[in-house]
Amino acid sequence: MDTFQDYFYLGLITKTHGYDGKVVAFIDADNPSAYENREMVFLNIHGKLVPYFIEERSLKNNKLIIKFQDVATGEQAADLVKKEIYLPLSALPGLSGNKFYYHEVKGFMVTDEAFGPVGVIEDILDYPAQAVMQVFHEGKEVLIPINDAVILKLDRKKKTVLIRAPEGLLDLYINS
Repeated sequence: MDTFQDYFYLGLITKTHGYDGKVVAFIDADNPSAYENREMVFLNIHGKLVPYFIEERSLKNNKLIIKFQDVATGEQAADLVKKEIYLPLSALPGLSGNKFYYHEVKGFMVTDEAFGPVGVIEDILDYPAQAVMQVFHEGKEVLIPINDAVILKLDRKKKTVLIRAPEGLLDLYINS
């Protein structure tokens, strides 16, 4: 997904809606209504992001019924089914406190309240059961779970994350 590094995945067009060119999109977001009034989205058309202007929209739960400008028939709408929807990172709603987007903490220094500095966040690995921060301490990979019990304080200005690692976690990686 490096080709779309300045964009984030918002959802997927799942099917057509009626015969007048409308489509149904599944919005993959915690708060779909934050994106309801967009005037334009980008669709992944053969590996390129193409802007599509929205004429009408109607949100029900995580499903957004969309009428795109210049898409007037069911056939034209059918061509858009299974297309991914993207927005620029700048369109993300701001987060505060210890909530963050995965892309924004890469490069932040992780410090454990007992152990001290652990290392810089290289990546966020989003596993099905748990997302983890990938940090390297003296060349050894350390995977730190992302959850409210572990992350004590996120400081965007200082680019630091203070954690309370589960007992034995750091020993498992660092002293093995």
